Amino acid sequence: MALKSIKQDRPRLADIVYNQLLEAIRTGAISDDERLVQEKLADEMQISRTPVREALLRLEQEGILVVANNGGFKVYRMSHIEVHELYQARTAVEGQAARILAANPDPVKMQELRKFIEKEEDISSPSIETYFTANRNIHRKIVELSANRYLLDMFDNIWNRGISYNLFAAIAKIDLAKSLGDHLVLVDAIETGSASTAMEAIADHIAHGLDLQIEALEKDA
Repeated sequence: MALKSIKQDRPRLADIVYNQLLEAIRTGAISDDERLVQEKLADEMQISRTPVREALLRLEQEGILVVANNGGFKVYRMSHIEVHELYQARTAVEGQAARILAANPDPVKMQELRKFIEKEEDISSPSIETYFTANRNIHRKIVELSANRYLLDMFDNIWNRGISYNLFAAIAKIDLAKSLGDHLVLVDAIETGSASTAMEAIADHIAHGLDLQIEALEKDA
């Protein structure tokens, strides 16, 4: 039996709700101690409960939300052990992307990456949100240029799951400017054409980020 393709010109309402909630979590509009109730959200957005419920369940499945003791959902707060595991996963995904780029050197891609990093790091109004966005965009660009859709999906899942605005914001208690820097060194490592050199550079860079994150979380405890 042959099935006809279905064209979907407009995004699903549940996807719109999902993206709006995710952005609110990233920007801190939804705090860790806020309870998300399906009925209240539906009323606020002036839509039916079904797409809201679907979006909330998706966020729970991805580990961004957990069921609250008094009903509804709340933003999940990661333990130090989970943060370590998350950064290890980052190293695996982003390191592999760097290995792919190093094994298939492309001067055009490297020039594009350099210009992208310089543009993202040219921050005129420093804030937690602008540093977070720039840092995420730079690392995502490296994975994107590897042209591996599965690595990119895993990257998005990892950053949505725990490298959220709320987690990143703790770094402000250390030195926000330290969250950026040395990204052009990663390009240098990739341009050597050595997969191991590129992987090691990414691993060292992410390990430094982990040190900052753990230090910040300890001060926030």
